[in-house]
Amino acid sequence: MDTLQAILLGIVQGITEFLPVSSSGHLQIAKELLGVQLEENLTFDVALHAATVLSTIVVLWSEIRRLLKGLFSRHFNEEQAYILKIVVSMIPIGIVGLLLKEQLNALLDAPCILAVVGAMLLLTAALLAFAYYAKPRQKENISYRDAFIIGLAQACAAMPGLSRSGSTIATGLLLGNKKAAVAQFSFLMVLVPILGETLLEAVKGELTAGVGTVPLIAGAAASFITGCLACKFMLEIVKRGRLIWFAVYCALAGTVSIASYLF
Repeated sequence: MDTLQAILLGIVQGITEFLPVSSSGHLQIAKELLGVQLEENLTFDVALHAATVLSTIVVLWSEIRRLLKGLFSRHFNEEQAYILKIVVSMIPIGIVGLLLKEQLNALLDAPCILAVVGAMLLLTAALLAFAYYAKPRQKENISYRDAFIIGLAQACAAMPGLSRSGSTIATGLLLGNKKAAVAQFSFLMVLVPILGETLLEAVKGELTAGVGTVPLIAGAAASFITGCLACKFMLEIVKRGRLIWFAVYCALAGTVSIASYLF
């Protein structure tokens, strides 16, 4: 993989990480279109995800700083409760990462990956459409129960093509949580899992496996810059409740992906 290909993949990752269209699915489609073949698909993907996590920190820094300040209070407070809910939400994805990492990596290299991505994009479209038309009564705060269920949605989204942000935001909305609150929670809950995975790859010395250092840095930089823009954009879109257009897009992309595999 050359530097230009890495930059293009980084742009795809940065744009689609926060939009409910599956960054992993679009990353695989982009690799197929660019003819990119990597020995360690998951390693490169994790590096790009880490870059978009950094963009999340930049965009939501004021909220993250507030939570960190409240974390060190001697008395249990709202900020500590919120962080505890994030911890609860991370349990399912932690279990999936420990038990199914090798299988997921193998799936990314499978000949039928485009068909899998297409099917998961169609599922994402259905979930987004359902969340758009459902009108549950809105709650004031995300509960511990809701945090865990949203975490289950995030764990399911480990499947390539099933949008993480789409799954978690749609699930949160179906549970009756407010749009702005569930969007922010969705973006914050992924910080620790992705940064933790990146740290593990770096400790094992596998962060540049299958790709050179320069392309990796270039791809990560492109992912970070576009991620900052996409994060701000998505927060506004969720507030306005216009997720149905993403459902239409996912349905079309899923259909094209399956068709390209079959024909």
